[in-house]
Amino acid sequence: MVRIRVLVVDDHRIFAESLAAALTAEPDVDVSAAGSGPAALRCLERGVAESRPYDVLLVDADLGAGRPPQPAPLREAAAPVGAPMGAPVDGIALVAGVRAVQPGVRTVVLAERDDPRRAALALQAGAVGWVAKDCSLSRLLTVVRGVLREETHLPPALLTGVLRELTAARKHRSDSERLVESLTPREREVLRCMVAGLGRKAVAERLFLSPHTVRTHMQNVLGKLGVHSTLAAVALARRAGVGPADLAPPSNGVRAG
Repeated sequence: MVRIRVLVVDDHRIFAESLAAALTAEPDVDVSAAGSGPAALRCLERGVAESRPYDVLLVDADLGAGRPPQPAPLREAAAPVGAPMGAPVDGIALVAGVRAVQPGVRTVVLAERDDPRRAALALQAGAVGWVAKDCSLSRLLTVVRGVLREETHLPPALLTGVLRELTAARKHRSDSERLVESLTPREREVLRCMVAGLGRKAVAERLFLSPHTVRTHMQNVLGKLGVHSTLAAVALARRAGVGPADLAPPSNGVRAG
């Protein structure tokens, strides 16, 4: 019998252990549990190293809520690619992090309440299901087996709201893309440096420009994007799919030794 490997990620130990015990009673399900985003990523890595990869991740939507902030290295380990440094590791951030490192894992979000906006964010991050925490075991098993058949599961009551959120997100993205397309190639370079978190002096050094010229380019970027701050420009750029500049030092072709 082919067993489905499931990883439950929830920092409420009693809930995680109860759910794991219930799922383990199924003959075709093999369950483990993790209490945080970084712990979940370590479990996933270990599963691959042992040639026993996980198939399905069940992750708490409110993972880490109300807990003390984690040390920076742990936060960054589970934050989605491109997320600002120090971003909180909630369930949706973990979904994006898992998609980046193990795209074959099917992720289902467990939520205490229906929330169309967060469900839409979860789908955009890579989740394939949103299930109430108090659903029946039979319903959860249907979802677990269904996502392995490439199905996406959402509560019927959420469908309209999620579709509305996704439609709005696509509109925001297309509007943002049109604004970014209005920039000159040099202004786009400057914007990518801004997305990477570089200040005016660092941008000037990287692009071999004077600080005054960089200031002019930044002002032009803000004006063309219709925003009034670097933070707003970076948010718009991310919506448009603009990634950060590569901060690796350029190779000068000279070998040491």
